[in-house]
Amino acid sequence: MLKKYEELGLKVGLELHQQLNTKCKLFCSCPTMLRDDEPDITFVRFLRPTRSELGAIDEAALLEYEKGKAYVYQAYSDTTCLVEMDEEPPHPLNDEALDIALEIALMLKAQMPSVIQVMRKVVIDGSNTTGFQRTAIIALGTPESIIDDPEGPVHIQTICLEEDAARKISETENEVIFRLDRLGIPLIEVSTAPEIKSPEQAQRVALKLGQLFRILGKVKRGLGTIRQDINISLEKGAKVEIKGVQDLELISKVVELEVQRQLRLLEIKDELEKRGINDVDSAIVDVTDIFENTKSKIVLQGIKKGHRVMAVKLEGFAGLVGRELQPGRRFGTELKDYATVWGGVKGLFHTDEMPAYGISPVEIEELKKKLKCNDQDAVVFIVDEKDKAERALQAVLRRCKEALHGVPDETRAANPDGTTRYMRPRPGASRMYPETDVRPIIITEDRLKRLAASLPEMPEQKLKKFIEEYGLSKDLALLMINSYRLDLFEKIVSSIPEVPPVVVATTLEYTWKSLKREGVQLENIDETKLLDLFKALGQKIIAKEALPDVLKAMAEKPDLPVMTIIEQLGLRAMSLDEVHSLVDRIVNENKEVIISKGERAIKLVMGKVMSTLRGKVDGKLVSDIVKEKVSQVIQSRS
Repeated sequence: MLKKYEELGLKVGLELHQQLNTKCKLFCSCPTMLRDDEPDITFVRFLRPTRSELGAIDEAALLEYEKGKAYVYQAYSDTTCLVEMDEEPPHPLNDEALDIALEIALMLKAQMPSVIQVMRKVVIDGSNTTGFQRTAIIALGTPESIIDDPEGPVHIQTICLEEDAARKISETENEVIFRLDRLGIPLIEVSTAPEIKSPEQAQRVALKLGQLFRILGKVKRGLGTIRQDINISLEKGAKVEIKGVQDLELISKVVELEVQRQLRLLEIKDELEKRGINDVDSAIVDVTDIFENTKSKIVLQGIKKGHRVMAVKLEGFAGLVGRELQPGRRFGTELKDYATVWGGVKGLFHTDEMPAYGISPVEIEELKKKLKCNDQDAVVFIVDEKDKAERALQAVLRRCKEALHGVPDETRAANPDGTTRYMRPRPGASRMYPETDVRPIIITEDRLKRLAASLPEMPEQKLKKFIEEYGLSKDLALLMINSYRLDLFEKIVSSIPEVPPVVVATTLEYTWKSLKREGVQLENIDETKLLDLFKALGQKIIAKEALPDVLKAMAEKPDLPVMTIIEQLGLRAMSLDEVHSLVDRIVNENKEVIISKGERAIKLVMGKVMSTLRGKVDGKLVSDIVKEKVSQVIQSRS
């Protein structure tokens, strides 16, 4: 497979974004906490793009502006302030956040500049009240700034410190609602060179960088606290940026499916060349009259609302609009994405999928006849307000023109299944300019020396400790070193010494992965709840055998306290006296069988005992007691 990717000229670069676990936000003293209660402040803004220092306007920012949406912001009077609302200048950059970012840079052997300049990055999708994101390059990679990997080293290019965006709550056709609790949380961004050669290598490098963040122990955990942007290109394809991959374990699939998408688009390009198609330039036509008596409910409902049916011929695209690019996504889906983003429509129809949706073959024939189609042509049509449908079909035509050249440069968003959807054009350099409200920050040698002296153990040192001090096998120790839950493992082991490290590691790796395969949504469980679970184990409130069942219930009911879940499941551990009493009773009830079968009766007795004790007592302890009691009965009769 690696040879295949080499032949395709695959290049992948990663941008990992990780929230830092600081007390305050990056440019104010508000806490870095998310809230679910009702906000007490609401205000509305409209944003517009600004020109860069060279007078240019970024295309991606212009797209967001042209959508014309209102941005509604929700805030809290006690945990957000005027800085997030853009009613007060930013405060000096958070020193705690800068120290953490510099520590990560030191661990990656990067080069820090003597002066750091905060920049503004134009972002007018509403996720920042200012219309820009504040960011600062705090280090550049050196020849020694590498992530080692079996397929070859991957260099670190830049390390940035920036503010996280506001949290999107909901979106309608006319407005987007954001909450300001997340806006301004410090975020570190580590970017690699485009030296990654395969999907598997991309995932390994991301995991190693995530591991480095967690080794430091100063980053936030949980869903949404770490996310990856992936830059992917093929030699004959294009550079595509995929935003917002939140699950590290999904990275290899995202890369693999993007390679597939680009190859399928190149096949479409080749087929269009064979058909002699060198331009896509058709008029948009109102075809409402064809569907006035249609049996299609969706089309008829639109017409009754006063919408028009607008259509455009795609010369030479018959059979290509319906061609699959990724699982469940066809070229027609790409066209729909463009129509939705640029025109604001909800969807479109195309002749490759017809007849369908109650639209008859006769109506399709009339449609093709009106647009003067031949057998090689396809038609795309939209039911919506006339101006929206026309804007959407113009976007469809632009996308089809790009299909003549293969793969367009663009920014895409990751879907939960590893596929991607069109998001916007790729941003250019025009979106960056200096932040004039924050003074440059001088980085002294004394500061760097102080931070270097307190850096944590590196993986090689931890591996030795896990094996020699914690008693983990080499395989389990390696799994733990490379685990996303490494820092959690160390926190549990250090704070709850009553629980053997082997039990903690086994639970966080083997049990965790087994439950994930069963579809258990373990990411719903808060870290503090996991600590409570192991405290219950350390206090002998539950037995280790109960851990899988309790974890399942915790995932299903994440808001319930751990002790409540244990009580509901009836898994509170039994005392040693209670265990002896139960075994005595079951042995007495089965004396005749024991005398008849001898030691072969142990299995029978054990099964009956464990039907009551499973998950409440250590299985080995129960086995020892059963063997002892059964042996006593056998010896008393001999």
